[in-house]
Order: sequence, then structure tokens, then C-alpha cells
Amino acid sequence: MTLEEAFPEVDSGVEALGGRVLLQLKLIPKSSKGGIILVDETKDTERVQSVVGKVVSVGPLAFMNRETAQPWIEGSWVVPGDFVRTPRWSGDRFSVPHPSNENELIDFQILNDYELWCKVKPEVVNKMKAFVL
Repeated sequence: MTLEEAFPEVDSGVEALGGRVLLQLKLIPKSSKGGIILVDETKDTERVQSVVGKVVSVGPLAFMNRETAQPWIEGSWVVPGDFVRTPRWSGDRFSVPHPSNENELIDFQILNDYELWCKVKPEVVNKMKAFVL
């Protein structure tokens, strides 16, 4: 799956506010690398376990001191287009229909700026897997 397939262009209809960051989560493929079609339960588990996202928007107070509105000393951690790893159960998640297939959902997550764990290099994004605990 290419990055364009994993993160199809879609309007979430949402913009991050305050100190929040909006992410588009990685789309789960319909079949495995070997061509085995994944059952809905497996795809749903993968969707819930997804921890890799593409930054869509950054709120105007993100990466700033909330009391002084001064930028954090290390500056902004991410900009739209960056890939990040996030906590599995953090923030708020919602879905919108895929632009070319109404039966397929694109997942988004909005969370606080300080909840981002790390940036992910584009060449590593599709190599990361979710694990069920």
C-alpha cells in the first residue's frame, strides 16, 4: 500500500482549535500482503489499534505556552503533512466516508499537542503494525 492509498485525500470537515492537532489515521487494507481478504472483525481491530497518523491541521495555540501564548522553546513539533505516532486510546476519534467508496471509512483523531509521541519517517509509515494487547 502506498502512502497515497494509506492516506487518501479527504476533507474531514474539521479544523483543529486551541492547542490541538488533527490527524488522519492510516487506512487499513482490505487484504493482507499475501492476498488474503481480511474479515471485518480483523479490520475493525486494526482500525481501533491504529497509532500512525498524518497531521492535517494544527490549532493556533498548539506548541505554545497556554498562559503567555509564547512558542515552546523547542518550537513546533509538527506541521501539516508530517507523520506521527500517537497514544492508542487518547484524544477523540471520528470517521468520514471515503470519497470514492461510501462503504469505506477514513478515521481521524484529534488530540492535545503534547500527546504526540514521535515523528515517523515516510518510508517507515507502512512498515509499522498495530498490536492487540
